[in-house]
Parts: sequence; structure tokens; C-alpha cells
Amino acid sequence: MGKIIAIANQKGGVGKTTTSINLAASLGVLEKRVLLIDADPQANASSGLGIDVETVEYGTYQVLEHSISAKEAIVKTTSPNVDVIPAHIDLVAIEIELVDKSEREYMLKKSLVEIKNDYDYIIIDCAPSLGLITLNSLVAADSVIIPIQCEYFALEGLGKLLNTIKSVQNIHNSELDIEGLLLTMFDSRLRLSNQVVDEVRKHFSSMVFDTIIRRNTRLGEAPSYGESIIAYDATSKGAVNYLNLAQELLKKNS
Repeated sequence: MGKIIAIANQKGGVGKTTTSINLAASLGVLEKRVLLIDADPQANASSGLGIDVETVEYGTYQVLEHSISAKEAIVKTTSPNVDVIPAHIDLVAIEIELVDKSEREYMLKKSLVEIKNDYDYIIIDCAPSLGLITLNSLVAADSVIIPIQCEYFALEGLGKLLNTIKSVQNIHNSELDIEGLLLTMFDSRLRLSNQVVDEVRKHFSSMVFDTIIRRNTRLGEAPSYGESIIAYDATSKGAVNYLNLAQELLKKNS
């Protein structure tokens, strides 16, 4: 039975998509079958794995509106053991189209039932909002990883996200777990980065992953080549960090 993990934070620029792409690629390299679902209208997770989003015929939009099955939307990638359900800018419209549908929060969950056993892990890259698409992702997920950048406003909005997760647990998905908080964009030279790490660990202790994702130029370059950091530069700090995260995740779920 595959595990569905949503990567969520309503703040933009915290490393959600970078984490989604590179965690998926790292799990693939570790010989796990992975499906990455791009649930962000910006479609960066799709283009970051080499998918030409302009030519996407079927994707998350059609899966959410149930016009096709999830299996029909799956696209192979060049990353070992990693498939993707891509997104397109038309995903923006789904929030309006689903608003008067019954059980609109369960559209993604229902779609994934038929393919959940085909993968070891299904990773959902959520949009930087707490709208209906993200709600669908949290309802469908078994757990959620929350990336937090090591910067001044890191904890701003985290309480709101945790309240949303609690609401989803209470109303829609009592099985939803917090897989962990992931510290990203860490720069050991900055006192502020170290302070944020200390604060997050002090307040959330065991909820925080041991692995910290460091600032790394190669991590920023890889998506422009349509590659994960594993394919782009497997010896970089970014690749090592994400492989460590994947191993920590596997150990936690063993």
C-alpha cells in the first residue's frame, strides 16, 4: 500500500516544489516507486522534471474534475522510478468549478484509490495557498511535510497551517499525520538561520526532521534544466541533503 505525502505550506518560496521534486527523485534512486502529483497551477514541479507544460493534455485538472482517471494522466519522467501527474495553468479554474460540487474536498482522494497500490510513495506538491486544491491534497494524504525556510518570517503563518491541518483531521481525514517539519534554505554563516533552527526545534522537537536542507546554488539551477538535483549534480550539498531526507523518511516509515 503506497503512502501519500502532501508537501504543504501556504507561504510561497519556502522550498515546497524543490522538496517535492528532489524527495521524489531521491526516493526513486533508492529504488522506491514514486508518483509526483503537481497540485500547483504554476506547474513548476512538472517543468522541474522536464515536462513541457504547454503540451500537457491531461493532468491534475482533469483528475480533480473526474473527466479522466488518475492512471490516464500519468506521465513517465527521465528520473528513475518517478512518474508525474502534471499541472497546467488551467488548474486555476478548478477552485471555481468544484465549488458547487458535492463532496468537493474528496475529488483527489477518490481518484487516487485505483493507483495507490501501484506506488511506494505518492508525493503531492501543494499550491502556496489554503484553497480547495490544497484542501483536496490534505484530505487525500496520509501525512504532510511542512517546509520552513530558515528566515525571519519562518514561523509566520505556521499556526494557521497547523489549524487547517487540525480542521482537516477533525472533519475530513482523521488519519492525517504530520510527517515532519523540514528546515530549508539554511545558511550556517547567518546567525538568524541558526536562531530559527533553535526556535523550531525548541517548540516542535520530535516533529522536526534531523535533515536540514542547506542553501545551495546547484539546487536553484537544476529546475532550469528540467532535472532533479540528483540528475543535475549528484555530488552537490543539495543532492546529499535530499538523499539524507529520503533515507530518514524511509527509516521513519520502515
